[in-house]
Amino acid sequence: TLDAQRDILMFLVEAHLSRSILETICHTAEFDTKPGTGIAFQLDVEDAVGVSHQISKLTELVEERL
Repeated sequence: TLDAQRDILMFLVEAHLSRSILETICHTAEFDTKPGTGIAFQLDVEDAVGVSHQISKLTELVEERL
């Protein structure tokens, strides 16, 4: 049932990192091996606001991975 409280975590990440992050979450949380542990899914985000204070840090991290 959906009566129980559910926790939701949302991550806003660069598109080229998203699949790797999704697979890591799935493996670490054992979503595919233990029933009822949760789900993870990916949604494309066209635009976001409220993250301008993090742009410089995000840019550094992304450049390191390129």
